[in-house]
Amino acid sequence: MATWAGTEVSALNPLRALWLTLAATFLLTLLLQLVPPGLLPGCAFFQDLIRYGKTKEGAPPRPAACRAFDVPKRYFSHFYIISVLWNGFLLWSLTHSLFMGAPFPNWLHGLLRILGTAQFRESREGQCLEGNPSLALSAFLVLVFLWLHSLRRLFECFYVSVFSNAVIHVVQYCFGLVYYILVGLTVLSQVPMDGRNVYVIGKNLLMQARWFHILGMMMFIWSSAHQYKCHVILSNLRKNKAGVVIHCNHRIPFGDWFEYVSSPNYLAELMIYISMAVTFGFYNLTWWLVVTYVFFSQALSAFLSHKFYKSKFISYPKHRKAFLPFLF
Repeated sequence: MATWAGTEVSALNPLRALWLTLAATFLLTLLLQLVPPGLLPGCAFFQDLIRYGKTKEGAPPRPAACRAFDVPKRYFSHFYIISVLWNGFLLWSLTHSLFMGAPFPNWLHGLLRILGTAQFRESREGQCLEGNPSLALSAFLVLVFLWLHSLRRLFECFYVSVFSNAVIHVVQYCFGLVYYILVGLTVLSQVPMDGRNVYVIGKNLLMQARWFHILGMMMFIWSSAHQYKCHVILSNLRKNKAGVVIHCNHRIPFGDWFEYVSSPNYLAELMIYISMAVTFGFYNLTWWLVVTYVFFSQALSAFLSHKFYKSKFISYPKHRKAFLPFLF
């Protein structure tokens, strides 16, 4: 009978191991930040490595050596340029395979195998391949979501956000350059393959449509709209009524999800990734590991931002949480 090639391999393939390691690293880092000051020895380099933008202002004094590794925060746009190009290519490759029967390039097919994907299939004696009947459509939609998300964020970097002279660490910059490449490959690795071709049950992609695809799409649009609105609110704090930038100082934001948390843009980022998990049908372990990493990384950034706001503004709303409304 037909089997998944590699189903006997450990469930902890290289991709899952990578996302699990990243999630554990950011969880540990977050826990260290929750420890009361003075209980652990301070490390200026470590604090400089995990902070960026305004949160570097609330960190311990930065040694001159740390400043040598500064990269302008406005270089965030580079992440999304790479993502639009790379994930656009992956989306183009997947679309051609799904709708035109074109095989993946040899190098991409080999890379997916190296990363440990468990979605390659083998058939014997002409028997029908079986498996998750909606996985190909799920991966296609998630890759579309990822590309649209990157395109919107690139637009925001150029036309919405008002960047100051804030900086990020060069390690953070390099990680950001690689991040969306890994995310795109993670999505593509979930596509069921028959050799170098995408396997579609019934040879009709639309027949794979399920209720969770609709729910995931609605959640993605809802979360993206709120993230965009939050970024507009932040940029307007530095503009006059005519839309002209008049300063680059920090002020207390109000409106939308800012009434509940200090960093609703980070919360919306998490919701966007959860919407993709829903689109995968709730049960995709690999993507839930990605969501876990996003949760802890965004929670860390939100916690540091919350501390910055509370230390800078005496009148900062006391009911406002850092990341999760009413909880954290």
